[in-house]
Order: sequence, then structure tokens, then C-alpha cells
Amino acid sequence: MEFEYLLRVLVAGICGALIGYERKNRMKEAGIRTHFVVAAGASLMMVISKYGFQDQNGWHNLALDPSRIAAQVVSGVGFLGAGMIFMQRQTVKGLTTAAGIWATAGVGMAVGAGLYVLGGGVALIILLAQKILHARFNWLASPKTEQVVVRLANEPEAISSIQQLFQEKEIEILSFHAENKIDPDGLIVEMIVKFPGSLKMEHLLSIVQELPLVRAIEIR
Repeated sequence: MEFEYLLRVLVAGICGALIGYERKNRMKEAGIRTHFVVAAGASLMMVISKYGFQDQNGWHNLALDPSRIAAQVVSGVGFLGAGMIFMQRQTVKGLTTAAGIWATAGVGMAVGAGLYVLGGGVALIILLAQKILHARFNWLASPKTEQVVVRLANEPEAISSIQQLFQEKEIEILSFHAENKIDPDGLIVEMIVKFPGSLKMEHLLSIVQELPLVRAIEIR
């Protein structure tokens, strides 16, 4: 019987690794190993919660709650996922990965309870959903916020050319600061901008660098 439980833990780990494979390909915080361990660990907790105390069923005046250990997995994994959410360049990062870790624990619990089809099916659904939504529906992506530092030639039309370009590309300037920091012939412009989620960072850099008065650009 225990070999069957071990099989459940292994299957859960494989399902978690499938979800982690997609995250690894996108260079996210948690990859194959993390998702494997989360799913396998959640499956183990479910097996212990469901079957680990069967030898005590005959004890008198003893009340057991087989769902107690499994219930702690849901809240416990929440702390793990919270550690993957952080602020970078005025933008919240890691939400999808944190949600994936939480869902991976659910997959592991399902397999640990013997629901192989449910656990495996949900793992495939999560994997396909992340791939399809990322590839086909980039236009649905939420706007991104970045801090952009541009070094310009100290010409009257330099700043206006940047503003006109951003307006054409539907890039909103949230804050703007210009200062002579290096030499009198150069101008340092620091901006916090919000641009559409469908606009790639590489494309943003390339279109700004095409302006004749732009000497350098940096994303912080």
C-alpha cells in the first residue's frame, strides 16, 4: 500500500515539474525543481493527512480530523508564494509565478488524495493556459511602468522629440526630470513612463535610440 502512496507523490512531482517547465523557460523565480518539490510535498502532506492515522481509529475517546494537515498546506504555500512577489522598476513582479506555486500545491494535494485524472488534467490546463495566453493574447497584457534615463544633446527640440515619440506610441509620462549632470552640451532626462503591455522593452529602446538627438538610453 505504501508503494502506491509513493507513486502518488512521484506523479504529483511530475505534474508540478510540467508547470515549472513553462516558468523556467521564461526565466522566472521558480522553475522545475521548485514546482516539483512543492507538488511532491503537498502530495505527501495529503497522504499523511488522509491515511497516516488509520492505526489510531480504534482508540477510544480519540477524535481525528483527517483534513487538518492538508488544510495547513494551502495557507503554508501562501507564504512561499508571497516571497516571490516583489517590486521592480515601479512594477509588481512574480504574481503569476506565486499563483502557479499555489496551484501546484493544489495539484499535488489532488494526486495525493488519489485523484490522478483531476490533478494531471489541472496541471495540463495550467501549462497550456500560460503558454496560450502569453503567446496569443499579448494585447490583453496590463500596462507596464519603467524608469527610463535618456542622455540627450542639449538642443531645444530634444525633449519635445522624446515627448512626441512617446505620444505616438501611446506611452504615458508619469514623472519627468531634466538636468545637466555630465557636461554643458549634454542633458540627462529621467522619466517614469507607462507603456502598453503589448509593447516590448526591446522595441521601446530601439525606437528611442533612433532619434538623432539621443546619445544613450538606460532602463533602471
